[in-house]
Amino acid sequence: MKQPELGKKISEMRKAKGLTQEELVEMCNLNVRTIQRIEAGEVTPRSYTIKALFEALGIRENYETREVENKKSVPSILYLAMAGGILYFFASIFEIAMEGEYLSGEYSIRLLGFIAAKSISFFGYVVFGIGWLKISNLFPNQLLKISFWIMIVASIIWYLADMVALNSSIFSLDDYYLVKVSSFGFCYVLIGFGFLAYKNAFSSMGMVIGGLTVVAGVLMFSGIGVFLALIPWTLAELLQIGLMVYLIQKIGRVNSPDFSV
Repeated sequence: MKQPELGKKISEMRKAKGLTQEELVEMCNLNVRTIQRIEAGEVTPRSYTIKALFEALGIRENYETREVENKKSVPSILYLAMAGGILYFFASIFEIAMEGEYLSGEYSIRLLGFIAAKSISFFGYVVFGIGWLKISNLFPNQLLKISFWIMIVASIIWYLADMVALNSSIFSLDDYYLVKVSSFGFCYVLIGFGFLAYKNAFSSMGMVIGGLTVVAGVLMFSGIGVFLALIPWTLAELLQIGLMVYLIQKIGRVNSPDFSV
């Protein structure tokens, strides 16, 4: 049972037995403020707190079964996504540096290394994005889901274009580089608004990530602030990985609170 239904049930059972909140806390060794917040649906109590309250109110249930049912297993894709995000972050640093050298004509690293960096960055980000698609289902956020789908599709298109440009003479990176950067900037703006949609959930981390991502996206989309965008982009990507780690831990806990947009 989740909040606020749990709080309502406890409140109804307490009143049915003619108990005040003060009398109930004496029976289960809690404080009044905790009871008030539970009954108001402001917090989700831990399993042992629920057990103490139910026993004090004379409600008999199989607590071990409840814990197994309430405990959420962490989808394995989230662990892969976390690893993908870390790979993407470091590989993208090399990719950006190599791309800058390549476009300036001062390329000092073999083409194979450039392709490898691009490939690791691409596949890492796709897995990372799939992880956020899963999270946007577990912690409902339609805007974030749509934004990551758009980003994943854009990443696939531009990765294929880069592979053709680097391995043939049909066209070169210079021909579409600004268009590619601007399109990624647009996608980052959408993702930023997706994180902002979480409002104050996750200790306001979503707001910080969203703000930094929007700023990075606007600078990239403009085409004139590409290098300035690296600062908020770096911070936003690190915080996204950190938030994913936090949510993986959150999902695995018993009676994890739900967050909605």
